[in-house]
Amino acid sequence: MHEHDRRQRLRSWPELWFANPPLKPPLKHVVLDMHLPEKQQTLTLGPDLTASLSDELLLRVLSALPVSASPVASLVCKRWLRLLGRLRRCLTLLDWASLRRISSRFPELSDLDLLPASFFPSSPSPLILTRDPVSIPLDPYLDPPIGDSRFISSAALDSGLETLAQGCPNLRRLSLVAPPVSEAGLMSLSDRCTILQELELHRCTDVALRPISAFKNLQILKLVGSIEGLYRGPGVTDVGLTILAHGCKRLVKLELARCEGSYDGISAIGRCCFMLEELTLTDHQMDAGWLAGLSFCGNLKTLRLQGCRNIDADPGPAEHLGTCPTIERLQFQRCQLRDKRSLRALYMVCEAVREIMFQNCWGLDNDMFGIASICRRVKFLCLEGCSLLTTEGLESVVLSWNDLQSLAVVSCNNIKGEEVSPALSSLFSVLKELKWRPDAKSVLATALAGTGMGKKGGRFFRRI
Repeated sequence: MHEHDRRQRLRSWPELWFANPPLKPPLKHVVLDMHLPEKQQTLTLGPDLTASLSDELLLRVLSALPVSASPVASLVCKRWLRLLGRLRRCLTLLDWASLRRISSRFPELSDLDLLPASFFPSSPSPLILTRDPVSIPLDPYLDPPIGDSRFISSAALDSGLETLAQGCPNLRRLSLVAPPVSEAGLMSLSDRCTILQELELHRCTDVALRPISAFKNLQILKLVGSIEGLYRGPGVTDVGLTILAHGCKRLVKLELARCEGSYDGISAIGRCCFMLEELTLTDHQMDAGWLAGLSFCGNLKTLRLQGCRNIDADPGPAEHLGTCPTIERLQFQRCQLRDKRSLRALYMVCEAVREIMFQNCWGLDNDMFGIASICRRVKFLCLEGCSLLTTEGLESVVLSWNDLQSLAVVSCNNIKGEEVSPALSSLFSVLKELKWRPDAKSVLATALAGTGMGKKGGRFFRRI
């Protein structure tokens, strides 16, 4: 009886509860049919209004587009794609296999970065390793997973560079990885890219510097021996620096990143590169005594130290250091300044310096900063992120500089505005330029000046 009643109830349920398809279409299909037009409309394209314009005139029109609109505009037609390629001057290559198509796609290319494409392609990975200026996928199954990234083969590098030399002779700036064995690719570049002025060479070795010396118009050169956490390399020694000095005599700017060397290499550069105005050492691996080689740089204007763990392990006797009277700017960025002897030797070599900058340096306390009083002609001083230096240490040095005209103090938390003495305040009043933001509290006080806020017992907080 109960089973018969249950079957009767099931028969009375709507059809949609059963697995069999319903007799009528679902409601969502009906709604979809209501929105569809009765007759499909065909989109008719009008005539191309730019067809009558010459390439030169259309190039002028396309050159006015913002950079962000160029990828979209290149999809309009093949002609626009070709013309926008002629407007492209700077390019970063991500796939080495695409190198053979660059010359036809971008015939006017002048700035090319090949570094990201030079790494051996790895399997897709959600992990990305970033070390300026490159980001690569990180393979977690490698041992170790970081620190020894692989590059494409030397034969592929040479073949690609030869193709590039034939197709892009108008290059002015180039960033690439040096082939470890062969010199054919770099020699092809030096033969055909005669107007190349700026070169950035990674995994650089002494062997790679032989063809580099054939670039007669090279003015800006950056040599990177290795990048910590990304790849290793044999590096550059005094032999390579000497080859470079005798070959690239028109250098104006030179940067040595994680390169080895000593007094011989630096002095050779100073003797041969008469036009050198700017020298940058990034995390250098120089041997003891290299500072004395700066005295041979007769036209050097700027000396920059970046990320250096030390300056000179043993600068030698003061009477053997010599001086470089042409240096006007001395800059320290992310350096460890803990050795008084080497820092004093550097100031003695650069005693005629006019501008000194310390940016995010470790170990710069009152005693280390006090050594800067050796330089008597300083007109500009910039302190940024120097948390150990106090107001007293700053005052003891800047008051001894009679020619000081500009001062910038930013994010130096131990320098307090309320500790400024009348003598230091008097100096501030005669400076041509003053940027005073030693800590966040002083920045807030400057921003609230004249508003009446930020004062204890002010108008906005009265007792009832």
